[in-house]
Amino acid sequence: MLDQTPSTTRSDASDTADAPGPEAAPTGRRPFAAAFRALVALAAFTGIVLDTIDSDDLGRLFSYFTIQSNILVAVTFAWAAHRAWTGRPALPVRITGAALLYISITGLVFHFVLSNDSSGFAMTSERTPLESIANQLLHTVTPLAAALDWLLLTAPGAFLLRHAWQWLVYPLLYLPFALIRGALLDPGTDGRYPYPFLDADLHGYDGIAVNAVTFGLAFYGLALTLVLLDRVRPHLRGSRNRISPTGSGPLK
Repeated sequence: MLDQTPSTTRSDASDTADAPGPEAAPTGRRPFAAAFRALVALAAFTGIVLDTIDSDDLGRLFSYFTIQSNILVAVTFAWAAHRAWTGRPALPVRITGAALLYISITGLVFHFVLSNDSSGFAMTSERTPLESIANQLLHTVTPLAAALDWLLLTAPGAFLLRHAWQWLVYPLLYLPFALIRGALLDPGTDGRYPYPFLDADLHGYDGIAVNAVTFGLAFYGLALTLVLLDRVRPHLRGSRNRISPTGSGPLK
């Protein structure tokens, strides 16, 4: 069942706020969407719990973008599942789009950079069975599930061009967080910097600046790609519980 909302003009100049429709408009319960989103939230939560059980340094663990983005996915999808189950209106697209972007960053950076020996920033090591399961849940299952939810269970056209740069606020704030945390820890501390491309000991702050610009542009390009795809992807119409025949809206 697709999430549906009243249609709006796609132009940024005339678009309404991020709320997809009047709060008073009933949407109908969407049990399949609710169940799928509950499973996505459970996958993210399970991966975080398994990593927590297997970690001897929780401060280091929760400094990872992977854990933070999966926390956002767990909260967002649990909230969205509740709304779908109770037939309530959609979450603001700033929230749903941000969750999609951040977990996409998590999956793509892991598979193409951190687990790629030719990238120069690989983080490959032996993992315990719990770490291996958590690794797959956090880096593969939740990104793919979030993308499927967006593509199959939401109507297109809700993302706006301005959202692309607004969503970058958190990744940009993550940079000083990682560097300040590293500066406060003693040199040689294991996991002083969460990722090799943010390691000031290896690259110096000039090198970190270059890496930050490179990744920042890539993340902005990914955000723009999501906005573009959201506008051109086909509208998969639900058979019932629809508000409008031409409605467009985000994850609910």
